[in-house]
Amino acid sequence: MTQQRYDRQRRFAPIGDEGQQRIEAATVLVIGVGALGSVAAEVLARAGVGRLRIVDRDTVEWSNLQRQSLYTEADAREGLAKVHAAAARLGEINSEIRIEPIAADVTAANIEGLFAGVDLVVDGTDNFDIRMLINDVALETGTPWVHGGCLGASGQVFLFDPGRTICFRCLVPSVPDPTSVATCDQAGVLGSATHVVASLQANEALKYLAAGAAAATPKIQTLDLWEGRFRSLDPSDLRSGECRACDLGHRDFLHRRGGVTEPVVLCGRNAVQLPPPAEDRVLDLSAMSRLWEGLGETQVNRFLARLQIDPTRSITLFRDGRAVINGTEDAAEAKTLYARFVGS
Repeated sequence: MTQQRYDRQRRFAPIGDEGQQRIEAATVLVIGVGALGSVAAEVLARAGVGRLRIVDRDTVEWSNLQRQSLYTEADAREGLAKVHAAAARLGEINSEIRIEPIAADVTAANIEGLFAGVDLVVDGTDNFDIRMLINDVALETGTPWVHGGCLGASGQVFLFDPGRTICFRCLVPSVPDPTSVATCDQAGVLGSATHVVASLQANEALKYLAAGAAAATPKIQTLDLWEGRFRSLDPSDLRSGECRACDLGHRDFLHRRGGVTEPVVLCGRNAVQLPPPAEDRVLDLSAMSRLWEGLGETQVNRFLARLQIDPTRSITLFRDGRAVINGTEDAAEAKTLYARFVGS
């Protein structure tokens, strides 16, 4: 049955029998099984990756169904954890592989354990802070990882291979101010674009697993589906020799400099306080308030900006990036709301 399942893939000369055997022997970690990770995980499962470890903190919501093709209306009605819904569907797609669902928030405290025994990582996340953390651990362990990002109809993909390519901080030296980078909730996103980006990610992963590092695309692939533009960018000019992560060896996000603390449930307030990010910043609260236009009632002054998401939930954002999420005592839900409406 296995021979028949992968017959067309084996017949593709760059993979062949040996490449397929390497794919089946591989372990891939998919961090985030939302718009990108769910599609990438499905492609990898169908290709026969022997073990898929999938990690996500969120549950399936109705707004996910427009682009997250592993999930159904039943999953949204039941509010299933994404990793459990994804694992069930992937098991139905390919019962011969091993699926490891982990419902967890990825943090500096647990990410090294998630990387254990992994051959490659797929980035299905939606914020820069976690990508910086992935980059730190990838450099520490020498683990290749495939970055993907998508907003609106545009996206980019690149396989970072420690010691061979630039690292993510060569490309993005610091976490961008959230007022300078819109989120999908603010700017929208097309399901067609997320599927293309995720398919390119899965393709890079399969190339690396089947044929090694030399087979990976050496350029950053970018696209704008709405305008029909596809480009490849040479990242070699980004090598400075002074990258804080890959050249100087600092692991700022793994070791969390700056006294960053954990989320705190505010007693008696049905609210969670999220700490400021690892890097010092001063937010433009007026700019953030403008990004929230159309998402709910807002108010802003020189101390804070507030968004009323719905009748029971709101976000109060302070100039240093600290936030109070009202309407929940679940730290994971609070982080999800922050990522959706503020960003990194």
